[in-house]
Amino acid sequence: MGNRGMEELIPLVNKLQDAFSSIGQSCHLDLPQIAVVGGQSAGKSSVLENFVGRDFLPRGSGIVTRRPLILQLIFSKTEYAEFLHCKSKKFTDFDEVRQEIEAETDRVTGTNKGISPVPINLRVYSPHVLNLTLIDLPGITKVPVGDQPQDIEYQIKDMILQFISRESSLILAVTPANMDLANSDALKMAKEVDPQGLRTIGVITKLDLMDEGTDARDVLENKLLPLRRGYIGVVNRSQKDIDGKKDIRAALAAERKFFLSHPAYRHMADRMGTPHLQKVLNQQLTNHIRETLPSLRSKLQSQLLSLEKEVEEYKNFRPDDPTRKTKALLQMVQQFGVDFEKRIEGSGDQVDTLELSGGARINRIFHERFPFELVKMEFDEKDLRREISYAIKNIHGVRNDLGRKVGVVSRTRLEEGSRSGASGVGSARRDRGSQRGAVLKVVKSSLGAEKCRISWL
Repeated sequence: MGNRGMEELIPLVNKLQDAFSSIGQSCHLDLPQIAVVGGQSAGKSSVLENFVGRDFLPRGSGIVTRRPLILQLIFSKTEYAEFLHCKSKKFTDFDEVRQEIEAETDRVTGTNKGISPVPINLRVYSPHVLNLTLIDLPGITKVPVGDQPQDIEYQIKDMILQFISRESSLILAVTPANMDLANSDALKMAKEVDPQGLRTIGVITKLDLMDEGTDARDVLENKLLPLRRGYIGVVNRSQKDIDGKKDIRAALAAERKFFLSHPAYRHMADRMGTPHLQKVLNQQLTNHIRETLPSLRSKLQSQLLSLEKEVEEYKNFRPDDPTRKTKALLQMVQQFGVDFEKRIEGSGDQVDTLELSGGARINRIFHERFPFELVKMEFDEKDLRREISYAIKNIHGVRNDLGRKVGVVSRTRLEEGSRSGASGVGSARRDRGSQRGAVLKVVKSSLGAEKCRISWL
C-alpha cells in the first residue's frame, strides 16, 4: 500500500465509525481505534487539547467526561469542528464546542453526573493536527459525588472495559509522573485485558511536578514496567496556566524547553513531548489499521452478504398494508414449519457441533433413556395386551396413523403402569418432560429468525 493509501486509512475508519454511530449499530465489527484511559486527575484532557491546540473540553471537579468522546482529528487548511448529531453546523468558536459537548452529555445522561456508553462523535479539522482518531473515556473514579449512583466506579470500569477489551483497540494509558506507576489505574486496567503489554501505549504526564531530585527516566526508558510500544512523556499546562488562558502553543514551546534542559531527559528529548506523541499515535494507528484490514474486510463482506439476504426477505413486507401483513404472516408460519421439520429431521444447514440438539436429542431419549425406564416398570402383561388389542380394533379405519396412535396408547398405558410401579411412573414422566423440553428448544430455535418480523405485524 502506497503512502497515499496509508494516509486514507484513518479517514476511512472514521467514515465507518460515523456510519455505525448514526444508526446506533456496530454490526458486530470491532473497528481499529485508540482508547484513552486514565484517572480523573491524570491529565487526559490536557493531552487531547494539546493535540488540537485549542481549549475545547469540559473542565471542572468530579467526572467531567461522562460519555465516550470519539475525537476525529483531520488535517485541513481551515480550522473548524462539527458534531455527528448536528452535522450541518460548523463550529469555529471552540468555546461553543465545549458548551455543545456539555449540552449533548446532559441530554442523554441528565444533570446528575450520571454516565452513558452512547458516544459523542466530534470531528476537528485543523492545520495543526495529524490524522488521528481517539476515544476519550470517562476518568476512573473511586467516590461518587452528588446524585451519582454508589456503584459509579464499577459502571465506569465496565464501560472502559467494553472499549479496551477489543483486540482491535490500542490503549493509551495516561498516568501522572507524581504517582507510583504500580498504583496507576490506567495501567492496571490495561494489564487486565492486555497482560503482555502488546496493545498499550504509556503516556506519563506532569513530569514537571515531580519532587525535586526525582525523575521518571527508568519509566520512560521502558525499564520499570515494560510495554511493547513504550512510554512517552509530556508536560501539561498547570491549572494556573489554564485559568490564566495560557496559549497552548506557548505551552508546547515550554514543554520542548523542559525536555531539552532537564538532565534526566535531554538525551531522549527528541522522543518526548506532545508533537512526538501525536506523530507516534498517527503511525501506530495507521499501522494497526493496516494489520487488521484483511479481517475487517472479510467481516464487512460477510455482514454485507447477510444484510443483502435479509433485505431480499423483507422487500415484500409492508407494515402499513393489512393484506400484505396477512400474506407475510402466512409466509412466516410456513417458513417456521419448514425450519421446525428440518431441525427435527436433522436435515437443516445449521448443524450444532457443541451439543445434541433438535431431532437428534429426541432420538437419543427414545432409543437410550425410554427403553431403560420401561424395563424398570412393573405392569400386568395380560391386561396390557388386551388393551392394545382393543385400541387396534377401535381405530381400525384410520390406516395412515395406525402405528402412531397405537404407540401413543401403548405409551400412555405403560406410563400409568400398575400401582406397584409408582417409581417407574415418575421416571417415565421425567423422561417425557425431557422430550417436551427438547421439542420446545427446537421451536424456539426455529422461531429465532422470525421474531423481529413478527413484531411488525
